[in-house]
Amino acid sequence: MSNARDIIIRPIITEKTMKLMDTDNKITFEVAKGTNKTQVRLAVEEIFGVKVEQVNILNCKPKTKRMGKYVGKTSAVRKAVVKLPEGQDINLFSE
Repeated sequence: MSNARDIIIRPIITEKTMKLMDTDNKITFEVAKGTNKTQVRLAVEEIFGVKVEQVNILNCKPKTKRMGKYVGKTSAVRKAVVKLPEGQDINLFSE
């Protein structure tokens, strides 16, 4: 995966990730399966033009969900939590 836009799929915006953004300057992204920390670091630095201090990666397994008698599974997601140094910021809500 040579293209940075193929590695970073989308930012994950939840109450928990917003709290991490405010307190610890950490931003959570959904990343492509099979990517490593170095690839995520280089992709974030290339796309957003910031310096990355630390990267943590999580594999979230699918959950079983029911809708009446039908049973299915949610999709599996690979997340990356990126820590930025003090004074640097990524504006995810620009228009």
